[in-house]
Amino acid sequence: MTLKLNLGCGQRPLPGYVNVDKFGTPDLQFDLETFPWPWADDSVSDVQLIHVLEHLGQQTDVYLCIIQELYRICQANSLIHITVPHPRHDNFVHDPTHVRAITPSGLELFSRQRNRDWQRHGNANTPLGLYLNVDFDLVHTNLVGSALWFERYGDRAHDVQLLLQESALYNNLIEEVQMQWRVVKPLR
Repeated sequence: MTLKLNLGCGQRPLPGYVNVDKFGTPDLQFDLETFPWPWADDSVSDVQLIHVLEHLGQQTDVYLCIIQELYRICQANSLIHITVPHPRHDNFVHDPTHVRAITPSGLELFSRQRNRDWQRHGNANTPLGLYLNVDFDLVHTNLVGSALWFERYGDRAHDVQLLLQESALYNNLIEEVQMQWRVVKPLR
């Protein structure tokens, strides 16, 4: 039997998952900023982090420990489903418990393949995958346009390139980012 975790579940428990939160009455009450986590190495096949990761790891060392724990507990090819508010949307800015912007580019810092590519090309990106002995591939990213985006662009609202172009200029066009991160084991 494989273990599936819904970390930071809040009031959104998922059937078939161990629902974990610091507050309330989840299946397991646990502070995700406490280490080590209570799961065995390579024991988890699927992780849900739905509007959670932006609340964790205000201190960089704590955030990096969270990433290392995710890597430790997950099996090879496990998927980690991450949904976060876009850092240039008011939903991110207005919540004082949002302590860290989570972006696709930030998650790619934990890919050892990308780290080596950047090193070969002389890029200054921090090779966190190499530094921390973790390895993840970002396999899917979905940008969720805001109500403002759909009002403003109507029939062009599904043009992702336009959304990216306009969101580089204007805030509040992308409401959230949904990402899938695949655990790569053994290390490359």
